[in-house]
Amino acid sequence: MHRCLQLAKLGSGNVAPNPMVGAVLAHEGRIIGEGYHEKYGEAHAEPNCINSVKEKDRHLISQSTLYVSLEPCSHVGKTPPCADLIIKNKIPKVIIGCLDPFAEVRGKGIEKLKAAGIEVEIVLENECRELNKRFMIFHEQHRPFIILKWAETANGKISSDGAERLSISNEFTNRLVHKWRSEEAAILVGTNTAMMDDPQLTTRLWAGNNPARLVVDMNLSLPSSLKLFDGSVNTIVFNSARHEEQGKTSFYQVTQDVSLIHQIVNALNHLKIQSVIVEGGARLLQSFIDEDLWDEARVIKNEELMINNGLAAPVIDNGTISSKERIFTDTVGIYKNPDTNC
Repeated sequence: MHRCLQLAKLGSGNVAPNPMVGAVLAHEGRIIGEGYHEKYGEAHAEPNCINSVKEKDRHLISQSTLYVSLEPCSHVGKTPPCADLIIKNKIPKVIIGCLDPFAEVRGKGIEKLKAAGIEVEIVLENECRELNKRFMIFHEQHRPFIILKWAETANGKISSDGAERLSISNEFTNRLVHKWRSEEAAILVGTNTAMMDDPQLTTRLWAGNNPARLVVDMNLSLPSSLKLFDGSVNTIVFNSARHEEQGKTSFYQVTQDVSLIHQIVNALNHLKIQSVIVEGGARLLQSFIDEDLWDEARVIKNEELMINNGLAAPVIDNGTISSKERIFTDTVGIYKNPDTNC
């Protein structure tokens, strides 16, 4: 199953909104086939695994155990049901990492296998769920997986009081941030961040997909000259005035009398956006924290930079440190919300 997880990760960035899945076929302790879900809309891990078996070993398929990190699908989607393929190949035992929370599957794959007389076992469930935490949260809690990200000085400032933008993180952690962006479906900023920093919110420093750009602009005060509106990436503007599409820019109307954070989260669920990384500003980030609507926080602290005056960084009261790494001047801390159950 550990090998399944290794294989599954190879599909990162290419299979969303599908989950990452790896599969291994073993006969008496020897791996005779392995595969993973390589690209959205194409073959799942199970057929790739079975098809990888060499001709000289194909007679062993019906005597082997299939390991797969996620419950085999049982419905017709973009590809045929994997459970049917397993049954067709007369594989006697299937060891699964975790159940698929998608409504069209959700236990039905296991039921179909057992009904066909196939032995089913579940192992490493927590590790397999962690791999696809975005997928799990989205289908079980009907909201995106929410990551908060900011950079702060050694004395906890997120920006200076001056008109010029304060560059806090170094070039290496900047590249890391672009890697993070490539792993998520969307990226969100507030009005002030969009206006003051004029960010592109792309993955130009990393080879990967650009996330959808989201910006809060309640009064539609942001100028069209901003890089956010250059038409290069799908962009959604949360506002209180209109609801329409203009090319790659969509205007999503929200109201002033209900929690903006909850409206955004509900909108992303409706739009089938499974994950979002919130990159500022401080007020927007703190709002997510205060509403307890976050799963991870990634904080870059420049240990060698201090400023006398400036905007205080957000404060997390209930986060638990998951990892900490020093990258030259910066410390990258990953915090997890203890209330998150993926």
